[in-house]
Amino acid sequence: MPRGKRRHAIDMRPSEEDQQSTKRQRNSYQSSRRYSKSEDAFSQKRCLAWFREYTTPDDTDTLGPEGMEKFCEDIGVEPENVAMLVLAYKMGAKQMGFFTQSEWLKGLTDLQCDTASKVQCKLEYLRNMLNDPNSFKIIYRYAYDFARDKDQRSMDIETAKAMLQLLLGKHWPLYAQFAQFLEQSKYKVINKDQWCNILEFSRTISNDLTNYDVDGASIFNTPDS
Repeated sequence: MPRGKRRHAIDMRPSEEDQQSTKRQRNSYQSSRRYSKSEDAFSQKRCLAWFREYTTPDDTDTLGPEGMEKFCEDIGVEPENVAMLVLAYKMGAKQMGFFTQSEWLKGLTDLQCDTASKVQCKLEYLRNMLNDPNSFKIIYRYAYDFARDKDQRSMDIETAKAMLQLLLGKHWPLYAQFAQFLEQSKYKVINKDQWCNILEFSRTISNDLTNYDVDGASIFNTPDS
């Protein structure tokens, strides 16, 4: 380049100020990514702090009915939603309407959830667990001990009808007829053998009842009926 024109050449090198600005932007982006990863990672401390939002000062180790209602509101489901039953199963919850701190940590650690939004993202997964026959059978059996009054050996008929509607209502074509049978019956309780027999009946008897033996043993032909 001629000497005379060299003086007018544009210096394309970034200024020190531009270099510092670029460095700050890069550091900010990297810091943002680290923060995002930290937020995404499951934190037992954050999970426990979230649990405390639903407990009372009188009992900080148990989430009760009022806390359960608020929890359901936060994750956007009704307490009667089947996903709540599956969530309770994942926690190993012993009593309907209550989660202990240890149950909460067990279930949500397994699901890697420490915020309401993370649980919302797992709701479909929880519902889909019921599509697997083996998982469904395990959860169905779990539901009996979970829902029954712990002071009683058997489940009262009203609770049984509600739970059967929740678990079988949408999947068993003969459920409507069976529910009508329960409404007209004089049964006041259902024991665990009967509860398990209902599931077996729903799985083995064809929808047209052609393989049903009216002279065979009744699903309610057990003690405590």
